[in-house]
Amino acid sequence: MPGDRHSYRDPDRDCTLRDLNYQLKQLCRQNRDGSYSTQSKRAHHLMQIADQLHALGFHGMNAGSLKPKHVDSLVKQWMEQELSTGTIKNRMAVLRWWAQKVDKQNVVARSNDHYGIPDRQFVTNSSKAKALDAPDLEKIPDPHIRLSLQLQQAFGLRREEAIKFQPGFADRGDHILLKASWTKGGKERVVPIRNAEQRTLLDRIKRAVGNGSLIPADRNYVQQLRLYERQTANAGLSRMHGLRHAYAQQRYHELTGWMSPAAGGPTSKQLSPEQRQLDQQARLTISQELGHARIQIVSVYLGK
Repeated sequence: MPGDRHSYRDPDRDCTLRDLNYQLKQLCRQNRDGSYSTQSKRAHHLMQIADQLHALGFHGMNAGSLKPKHVDSLVKQWMEQELSTGTIKNRMAVLRWWAQKVDKQNVVARSNDHYGIPDRQFVTNSSKAKALDAPDLEKIPDPHIRLSLQLQQAFGLRREEAIKFQPGFADRGDHILLKASWTKGGKERVVPIRNAEQRTLLDRIKRAVGNGSLIPADRNYVQQLRLYERQTANAGLSRMHGLRHAYAQQRYHELTGWMSPAAGGPTSKQLSPEQRQLDQQARLTISQELGHARIQIVSVYLGK
């Protein structure tokens, strides 16, 4: 099925797709694993990969023709481009998903070590926290997106959770309850309402959307996500995941009385036995509020 002779019009991209791009897009539509955000990112990565394979000279490919030589060439290019370890590993996960869906799991080595991809360094004692102020928010034209960003900052929510937020369901007085369909992993989650700023924000959201959500009635989630990405990029606001880092570090200070290692506080080795116990309790609480199944992941936000 030569890709240069067969092409398809895709209304989502408003361009003509080669066979491989078209078939990978169909593969995504037939296999909706994970959250909407995960699906959207996976489809984006697969389109990038298909374009890169074509540029590398692999023409006429289809979804079932993935071979080790294709993976080797992609990894070599990514390493030469000096992409971050995290980015390469994310793309490897997408390649493994593709291989598994076309029953060619053995095409991609199980270990990234096989390709010389270095270990990803998750935990550092440098802060990735971000803060939003009024001038930042004024750069965002869409009022719903402004409120979603404020939710991310005030409650440590993930982007998808803050976009899908419905105050009529979530606001339970002393806490917010996140629907399973909003969250990564598909589990309901409770986040406490601890201060007047959080309460004021929730009341403002209620006045803005009533019993609706922060996705306007004339848009769906994917459309609102794309608008969020475009408006934050245009405003020079990147890595908004850093708002969760800031939330985690603020909560750690509240729960322990001292700053986290990432925010300049003592490392675990410098804590007394009593302080270590309090440290572990705080990390467990923060892990639950952020929606992480493993307490160890919290070290990414707090340091160690």
